Amino acid sequence: MTDHSVKHGTFTLERTYDASPAAVFAAWSDRDTKAKWFAAEDGRYALDFRVGGTETVHGGDGVALVARSEYHDIVPGERIVYTTALFADEVLSTVSLTTVRFTRDGDGTRLLLTEQGTFLDDQEQPEWREQGTGDWLDALGRQVARR
Repeated sequence: MTDHSVKHGTFTLERTYDASPAAVFAAWSDRDTKAKWFAAEDGRYALDFRVGGTETVHGGDGVALVARSEYHDIVPGERIVYTTALFADEVLSTVSLTTVRFTRDGDGTRLLLTEQGTFLDDQEQPEWREQGTGDWLDALGRQVARR
């Protein structure tokens, strides 16, 4: 019998961007724009941004990582809810539920992202996911600042 473990983690990250909620939301919903800040090195990146649509990103350094997301709720300019399954060398590593909220903050946007994750067999750790998510939210900020 093998040892299997499960960890659960929830985190919330907040960012404020000097761009309108519509512009920040557009950076999530447009495939080419999102690829620049989210999947710049993935030539196979795919985004079908609609309820029931999917997103697939590939990566890894010595390990084949594939993240497959499905969009469950989209309120343009206000909210996105999606689930993600992350695979490492075709083995399920994590499953997560993410909610992203966009609100006006003066002339800019306050983004609030909450993720609830299930981390399987120590293949990924909750703190790694939180750090990585924070890194790409920072990349989103650099992307919207260019506009």
